[in-house]
Amino acid sequence: MGAIVKILKKPMSEYQVFLSYPRDMRVLLITNMIYALVLPVIDIFVAAYIMRNSNDPTLVAIYQLAVYTGIPITFMINGFLLRKIRISNLYSFGMLLSGASMLFMMTLNELNIFGVALSGLIMGASFGFFWANRDFLALDTTNDENRNYYYGVETFFYTITSIVVPFIVGWFLISSRQLGWFGGNITTAYQLVTVGVFAFTIISSLVIHTEKFRNPFQKKFVFIRFHELWNKMLVLAGLKGLVQGYLVTAPAILIMTLVGDENSLGSIQSISGIFTAIVLYLLGRFSKPRHRIYIFSVGLLLFVVGTLANAVMFSAIGVVVFMLAKVLFQPLHDIAYFPIQMRVIDVVSKKEKRNEFAYIFNHEFGLYLGRIIGLVMFLLLANYVSLVFALKYSLLIVAVIQLVAIPIAKHIIQQADKEADVMSGDTQGA
Repeated sequence: MGAIVKILKKPMSEYQVFLSYPRDMRVLLITNMIYALVLPVIDIFVAAYIMRNSNDPTLVAIYQLAVYTGIPITFMINGFLLRKIRISNLYSFGMLLSGASMLFMMTLNELNIFGVALSGLIMGASFGFFWANRDFLALDTTNDENRNYYYGVETFFYTITSIVVPFIVGWFLISSRQLGWFGGNITTAYQLVTVGVFAFTIISSLVIHTEKFRNPFQKKFVFIRFHELWNKMLVLAGLKGLVQGYLVTAPAILIMTLVGDENSLGSIQSISGIFTAIVLYLLGRFSKPRHRIYIFSVGLLLFVVGTLANAVMFSAIGVVVFMLAKVLFQPLHDIAYFPIQMRVIDVVSKKEKRNEFAYIFNHEFGLYLGRIIGLVMFLLLANYVSLVFALKYSLLIVAVIQLVAIPIAKHIIQQADKEADVMSGDTQGA
């Protein structure tokens, strides 16, 4: 009994740490934790569904292109709607819309360019409402000192779900075919997964309404000119988007091509994920703002190692190594990147006396430009050189380009701190 108490003591103390943070921050975290159960299905199995039913990597890329196009458009629509509608309503609408997009795709009799593109636009609208409001709420409910903890906890749960959910869903999909469930119709299995997605989006939508969140005060959010510090942040956003343009397309195609089926898709990501999740939580719990550049750098170096292994081996083993590196890279990158972004918004929004949402909106276009470049590069290489070359070498090229982000991020952090100190001095002088 004493041993059990010792085991439970530490988790309970961590729960008390969680309770010590503001309620609005905790409600937002809980909402995102529940929705984290949905994101792996959207990120991985939608692409796998398109590949299985069309065997056309180009359709996967077109779907992602439509998703990425829908996001910035919806960011702008969201900005105008925030003048009239509560932010929690728009946030929950975005989560519910993700299930609608999946349902629309599952009901298509034939996967063609039009149907896939329309489904992608709906999913892009879902992400637009979700991320636009999530980023503002994260900015509004946290400060620079507790953001490492916020993103540490959030990425901890995202990593756990990226391990557990693909494994369970992959097992369910492949078992439905092998054991003859639903008459051996795997499409029916995909549709049931979509029902599960709807259920979790409804729960997360209910949770976000247990707290009252404020809308942005200033209504204007579209600007052309920005402070030089923000322009540098946009370069970092473009580099991040460049990777995203590949990572939502290439992994599923790699696995379906070199490894096997959806079960493999889930199993590969579960190998090292528990360790990663624990590391992420500890980083969020104990790291300070000064440690962000080191976390950022380690994540990018791991990504280079993974893409190098894939290029050299280009086999099932190479894909496994790449996927393990990807599982480590993405959360490490995010746990550092988002607090850096929020810190810059804190500084430049006060300096330029503008609505914080203006920077969240503008940031999305930096991401969008990078995503489009990444996707177009992948499509050009796959169609005019070869799919093998695109899968084998272009990931490595993108990863090496990402290393440029390290000195840029370091400079941004230093300049943001300097600008904050100057503004603090001016305030005290006044």
